Amino acid sequence: MNKIQLTVNGSAIEPTVEPRTHLADVLRDQLDLTGTHLGCEHGVCGACTLLLDGAPARSCITLAVACAGAAVTTIEGLDEDEIAAELRVAFTREHALQCGYCTPGMIMSARDLVLRPDHADEHAIRVGLSGNLCRCTGYAGIVRAVGAVIEARRQRGIAAVIGAGRSSLGPVGSHPVAIPTTVSSPQAKHEMAAKQSAVAGMLDILDAPPTRSFDASLTVNAAPAEVLALFADVRTLAACFPGASITGMPAADLIEGELRIALGPLAAVFRGAARIERNDVSLSGRLIGTGRDRLSRSSTSGQISWRMAPIDEGRRTRLALTIGYSLTGPLAQIARDGLVRDLASRLTTTFGQNCERYLNGTLSVAENAAPQRLNAVRLLLDVALSHLSALARGMRRQ
Repeated sequence: MNKIQLTVNGSAIEPTVEPRTHLADVLRDQLDLTGTHLGCEHGVCGACTLLLDGAPARSCITLAVACAGAAVTTIEGLDEDEIAAELRVAFTREHALQCGYCTPGMIMSARDLVLRPDHADEHAIRVGLSGNLCRCTGYAGIVRAVGAVIEARRQRGIAAVIGAGRSSLGPVGSHPVAIPTTVSSPQAKHEMAAKQSAVAGMLDILDAPPTRSFDASLTVNAAPAEVLALFADVRTLAACFPGASITGMPAADLIEGELRIALGPLAAVFRGAARIERNDVSLSGRLIGTGRDRLSRSSTSGQISWRMAPIDEGRRTRLALTIGYSLTGPLAQIARDGLVRDLASRLTTTFGQNCERYLNGTLSVAENAAPQRLNAVRLLLDVALSHLSALARGMRRQ
């Protein structure tokens, strides 16, 4: 038995393996990463494809001991990868999967392929994916999906990467990917520009009518000009919303952040990106965003549109909101429309109160620099008590 060091999806591990054990068996049997599928176990079908030091590799014929010191990325490790996110959307749109058994390996190979060509050439895509076999689709939808992602990225100014970022030849795993040591180099600036384009493109894909929407409103005890200035300060605005925080700003109108929610013993952290659009003349704007909780594998996307109107001779502001959302995954089972509307009403009330506190100086950004996790159970209990009170009043009237 041999103890080896690996970095799997960003986490350092030291599994103990036999010399004959293949990498796929270590991932599936010891680490429970069953997204890596085993098909032919001869390196032919491509179902077991993963990234080894950034390069696609067949894990069913790769000995684990030969990977000592390498970085392994499985399909689970691409949850927050922008190229994989675009591929998932395209695969769904183009009906590029049926039984799904080949899909993890297909996504892995497709991600590497997306980086390479200058334009979406069907023949080149088919050659690039020839090592991944599918018994269901006939490949047409897969080719269309990959081509659409390549074309969209090139139109957004994301150039092809020669050799998919690999500068030397040799066996897969023999050239670990270098980690940049400076953020001011031309390489880092290029990566930042690519990141901005990727985030913007991902949000463009999601810029579609949500599956559910409803209206809400709140009143802020401040003039519209003050509220408008608050909405222009993105970090302060996020601090006003329970459970929200900003982790990065690739551009002035692009945000990376997270929303922490506590559901009793369950905790969800939706990490994602958002774009803000503002029209100061009409006192209106919109936020469109997407996020994913890695533990529950639930995803959400949506948009919040707002319009401000002065009331009480301009001393106060009426804020009309239209909230739309789509939720998929296990957490969608509890997202009943009535509860979501009531929960959103409570959240907007809390948001409005926090906005007032910032505007009147009773709460500072420093005091709320670490937003508290949104306790949905407490809010839902408030909602339930409100419903019970209304029911009791109705029974008394009868």
